[in-house]
Amino acid sequence: MSGASGAVSAAVSAAVSATGLSVGYAGDPVLAGLGFSLGRGQTLALVGANGSGKSTLLKAIAGLMRPLSGELLVLGLAPLAAPERVAYLGQFHPSGFVLPLRASEVVRMGRFAARGLLGKFGSEDEEAVREAVAAVGIADLAEKPLNELSGGQRQRVFIAQALARRADLLLLDEPEANLDAASRATTRRLFSEAVAGGASAVIATHDIDAAAACDFTMLLARRLVAYGPSADVLRTEALLETFGVVGRAEGDKVVVIGREHGHDGCEHED
Repeated sequence: MSGASGAVSAAVSAAVSATGLSVGYAGDPVLAGLGFSLGRGQTLALVGANGSGKSTLLKAIAGLMRPLSGELLVLGLAPLAAPERVAYLGQFHPSGFVLPLRASEVVRMGRFAARGLLGKFGSEDEEAVREAVAAVGIADLAEKPLNELSGGQRQRVFIAQALARRADLLLLDEPEANLDAASRATTRRLFSEAVAGGASAVIATHDIDAAAACDFTMLLARRLVAYGPSADVLRTEALLETFGVVGRAEGDKVVVIGREHGHDGCEHED
């Protein structure tokens, strides 16, 4: 197999692959010249402060915005070519709807990509919704209007929606936002189980512990700071460069004292 054909084959078989990728808004790149490949069944953390480009890159992978240049393949296809195989959990959700949707109806939306808005649900669809509702622990909220739920409860509903998709690729933007400690632990376990079942995941986060649990990490600061196995990337100097912080090293930990973007402090153990 030639080098060129081997590269093409690897890109097609990858969960996500990018070559010379630039993404941004109105022709203004937020990130430029990215090249990476995430294999099937692997996890990638996108780590950076607000405005670093992690959400922008995630939206491009989800097909919600066009790349400015370069090539981007998702499950070997153009973004959005197989929407039923990709679940995107965004950071922001609409707070109002034309109709007062119940939580269970929002979870059912996770099956729309496979069935369409007017498609008839089958036993597999109903089972996927029931399992997601039970796994996230929102059975008691299922019949409540979404707009009457707290921020944490809504987040759990949208997590259930993503799980109900039974997707090959999970795209998760700060999935633990608004969750308490118990719900965060449950969420991590559920997504880990999905990956163990063969799914891949790209997770935008500023939580270093969450990133450390991923196979690979990409540190972003409106440019690529570092990319590689999480154990190699999550190091003191790279983290300081990524977050633009004033900090001090204490043994094997980085203690964050202040950030340009106002995030809460965090610690990381090498």
